[in-house]
Amino acid sequence: MGKKTEFLYLSEDDIIEAGALDYGRCIDVEEEVFKLLSSGDYVMGGDKANSHGIMMKFPKESPFPNMPKDAPDRRFMAMPAYVGGRFNIAGQKWYGSNIINPQRGLPRSILMVMLNDVDTCEPIALMSGNLISSVRTGCVPGVGTRYLANKNAGVCSCIGAGPVGKACFEGIIHEAKNLKELVVCDLVLAKAEAFAKEVSDKYGISARGTTSIEEAVSVGDIVSVAASSVNPITLKNEWLKKGSLLIFSGRGAVDEEYFTTAKIIWDNAKMHEVYYDEHMLLPENERFINGIAVQIYKFSYEGKLPPITEGVSLGDVIRSTACGRTSEDERICFIASGMPVWDVAWGYDLYNNAVKKGLGQKLKLWDSSYLL
Repeated sequence: MGKKTEFLYLSEDDIIEAGALDYGRCIDVEEEVFKLLSSGDYVMGGDKANSHGIMMKFPKESPFPNMPKDAPDRRFMAMPAYVGGRFNIAGQKWYGSNIINPQRGLPRSILMVMLNDVDTCEPIALMSGNLISSVRTGCVPGVGTRYLANKNAGVCSCIGAGPVGKACFEGIIHEAKNLKELVVCDLVLAKAEAFAKEVSDKYGISARGTTSIEEAVSVGDIVSVAASSVNPITLKNEWLKKGSLLIFSGRGAVDEEYFTTAKIIWDNAKMHEVYYDEHMLLPENERFINGIAVQIYKFSYEGKLPPITEGVSLGDVIRSTACGRTSEDERICFIASGMPVWDVAWGYDLYNNAVKKGLGQKLKLWDSSYLL
């Protein structure tokens, strides 16, 4: 007789009750993951075990009438990972994204997280993934703030007033204990002002909105960029203060002068080595086109910055095998690109909380597999 297999299904309401909105707890969990990334106790996809994931994009034109066409933020993506340490869990984030979804009353991206036993390979949980992904996205800048920001940082500037920008601010304010002011910049002033009011009402700090990137960035001790990939932004070196921490969680660029004087800290330099190698396989006119990390790849290729293989990761700083901030005047750029290890670890933590609380629904895969 074969083995019965069940797994736990957790809805969005379930994971909220399990603690999905606990930013403090999530920051601590993701700090653990950074240590595992630094020590090498993890596996992601691809031949070098460091792939961000596999993206499925649709063609710009197709002879098949039912096939979707390429559009901004129109994709599906599978992001597998194994996380070691106390987690010792395999899993995957799977999502689809369509920029017109909000017009349908849906989030732009709809995500699920699956967790699997590393030995039997059985599923142990299938979970609503939107909040898992959103909160962990915000908590990665939270860990960056914990280790890289000046302790007296008083002003946070957020570029982008969408859900990702809000999540990043929640992670930042949890760690920036002396924060007194928020400046929000967005293309739509009403969105920036609404975000500012939410923060002012919730935390009692001064907060205002603007459409001027220069106005926002020039006052920021911590600058969080979570702008849409549809409208990437460019910052100028002279806008960024002495001692500032610039956190890139979204698309954008900074002029070349900035990187000759600022320190770059990666989320995981090993993953960016893989990205760099993939870019080098492209035709020369297609390399190094979009994004802050890609811009750094270009400068490295041109010899203006050290090789990506010499990059310092935040986990190295946490484990004290590399230097983070060395002075109050030093400017630091933290690159937070997103990795499934964070979703899998946070999802596993929430799964354990859900089991303790008796949340979710058990679903049967089989009593005994038909194939035995």
